[in-house]
Amino acid sequence: MNISKVASITGLTSKTIRYYESIGLIPAARRQENGYRDYSEQQVQELRFVQQARALGFSLDECRELLELNRNSQRRSADVKKIAGEKLADVESRIQQLEAMKSSLYRLIESCAGDDNPQCSILTALSD
Repeated sequence: MNISKVASITGLTSKTIRYYESIGLIPAARRQENGYRDYSEQQVQELRFVQQARALGFSLDECRELLELNRNSQRRSADVKKIAGEKLADVESRIQQLEAMKSSLYRLIESCAGDDNPQCSILTALSD
C-alpha cells in the first residue's frame, strides 16, 4: 500500500509516517521497483495504533514501549496497565494545573476595571 493511501487510512500525514519510519517507531517500508514505499497491513495497523495512542497523549517513547508490548505475545497486561495508569496520573495533574490557572485568570479578570483608565490590576499582578 502506498504512503498516500496509508495516510488516508490512518489520518496521519505522509510526513509523519516517514518520520515515524525514520526514528524506527515502525519498521521501514519495503520499496517497490520504482522506489515507492509499500506498506504492509501490519504497518498500517501499527500506524493506527500510534495515532490512537498519540490522541490519548502518549509520547513517542511511550508509543514505542506500547508497540513493543503489543508485538510481544508474552507481555504482561500489568505492564500495559502501568503505562496507562502513569499517563492518567499525568493527565489528572495537568488538569489540576489548568484548573489553578483558570481560577487565577478569573480572579485577575474580576479585579480589573476594564475601563479607559490606564491602571490595570492584571498588569500590576503580573509585574509583582
